[in-house]
Amino acid sequence: MRYAHTVEAVREAEAALMARLPEGALMQRAAAGLAAVGAEVLGRVYGRRVAVLAGSGSNGGDALFAAARLARRGAGVTAVLLAPERVHAEGLAALLAAGGRVAEGTSAVARADLVFDGIVGIGGKGALREKAAEVVDAVRGAVVAVDLPSGVDADTGAVAGAAVRADVTVTFGTYKPGLLVDPGAERAGVLRLVDIGLELGAPELEALQHADLARMLPRPGGESDKYRRGVVGVVAGSDRYPGAAVLAVSGALRGGAGAVRYVGGGGPAVLARHPEVLVSTGSPHAAGRVQAWVVGPGLGDDAGARAAVAEVLAADVPVLVDADGLRLMERDTVRARTAPTLLTPHAGEAAALLGRGREEVEASRLAAVRELAEAYGATVLLKGSTTLVAAPGGGAARVNATGTPWLATAGSGDVLSGLAGSLLAAGLPALDAGSAAAYLHGLAARLAGGPLSAMDVAEALPTAWRSLTN
Repeated sequence: MRYAHTVEAVREAEAALMARLPEGALMQRAAAGLAAVGAEVLGRVYGRRVAVLAGSGSNGGDALFAAARLARRGAGVTAVLLAPERVHAEGLAALLAAGGRVAEGTSAVARADLVFDGIVGIGGKGALREKAAEVVDAVRGAVVAVDLPSGVDADTGAVAGAAVRADVTVTFGTYKPGLLVDPGAERAGVLRLVDIGLELGAPELEALQHADLARMLPRPGGESDKYRRGVVGVVAGSDRYPGAAVLAVSGALRGGAGAVRYVGGGGPAVLARHPEVLVSTGSPHAAGRVQAWVVGPGLGDDAGARAAVAEVLAADVPVLVDADGLRLMERDTVRARTAPTLLTPHAGEAAALLGRGREEVEASRLAAVRELAEAYGATVLLKGSTTLVAAPGGGAARVNATGTPWLATAGSGDVLSGLAGSLLAAGLPALDAGSAAAYLHGLAARLAGGPLSAMDVAEALPTAWRSLTN
C-alpha cells in the first residue's frame, strides 16, 4: 500500500523529528536520497551536466545539497537561482565548495542532462511565476522533481497554470496526495519515496498495490458453490441500450460472481452472449435472491426505470448505482439505507449530483469524491483519469494506480459496474469492492493493450485476476 499524507501532517512530523536531530541532518537525509536517484537517472555521473532550479527555502536547499554531492563525483553543476535573496545559503555554499557555479538565463538549463526542480516545495500554491516558467520551458534533459513538481498543489493535485512536468519525482517521508491524483499525478512521472524517518499518523490517501489486491480478492474454497461465491443481480440495459446489459453482466461474470441474475429489456442480447445468466423480465424483487445489486447502466429514464431503481435501493443487500441510476435515485432514499451503497459517477455525473460545473470536479477530484460520500452517506467511486474511492465518515480515500487512457471508451464503465457488483456480492466492503474493481479494471486494460473496446477489457479480467492470485 502506498500512503499519502497532507502537508500539515508532514510539517508536524518534520518539526518533531528535527527537534531530536542535529541541525541540518534531516535535509542531508533528503539530499542523499535525491542525489542517489539523480545518479541513477544519469547512469554515469562523471562529466555529465546538471542544472539546479533553486527557489527559496528548504526545497531549494535539498536540490543544492544533492547537486553538490554529484559535483563531488565529477558532474558539472550549474545553479539557476530563482530567488537569489532567499536562496538556501548553506546549500549554495556547499555547491560552490564542490565546484558548482551560479548562472543566469536559460542556456545552462538547456544544455543540462539532468535538471533538479527545486523551485517550490510542498507549501507552494498556484502556478509558476513568469521567470520560473521561462526557465522551465528551456529544459531539454531529464527532470527530477524535489518532493513534488513545482506548480502542483501537494494536497489536491490541482494545477492552476504553468507547472513542471517531471520524469521522476523524489518525495520524502511519505507520498503527497497531489502526486497520486490527476492532474498533478500526470506531471509527477516515476515516483521514488525516500524514507527520512518521519513518524506519521493516519493517511489522507491510499493506493493499493499488487500484494494488497492478492490478499483482498475472494477465492473459492473446497466447499464453495455458486451461492457461496456470490450471486449478483444486474438491472441494466433497455430496448435502446441492450449493450449496456451485456457489458455489465460480462463484468460481473468475469469478476468472480458465482451466478448473475439479470433483470431488464436486454435479456435476448445477454443470453446470446452468456447463456448461463438467469434472465428475468419482471421486477427486481421477483428475480430471486441475490447478495448484491447493480442498477443503472443503459437503463433509460422512463417510469419503469425509476421504479426499478427505487425497488433495488429498498433491498437489504449492498447496491451499486451507476449511470442512469444516479439520475433516478433520491438522495434521502440512499441516505436512509442500512446496507452498503456504492455510487460510481464520472465527473459529469458527480457535478450534477453536487450541483456544480464539471470543471470544478475535475480540478478538485479528491474534495469532490469526499463531499459526495458525505452528502449521500454512501461510498463513492469517482471515475476518470484518476479513479478515487471514498467512504462516508472520513478515513483515507483510495486512489487507483492502474488507470490507463485506453479505458476512455464507450461501455468501460458498465464493465466496471458489473465487476464491482460481483465483489460486493462476494462480501467485500464497499470501499474494498470499489477500489479492487478499479484496480482490476485498469490492470485488464493494460494487459489487453490498445486500442481496445469495453468487451476487450471484460475478456481480459480473468487474466488480470490470475496475475494477482497465482
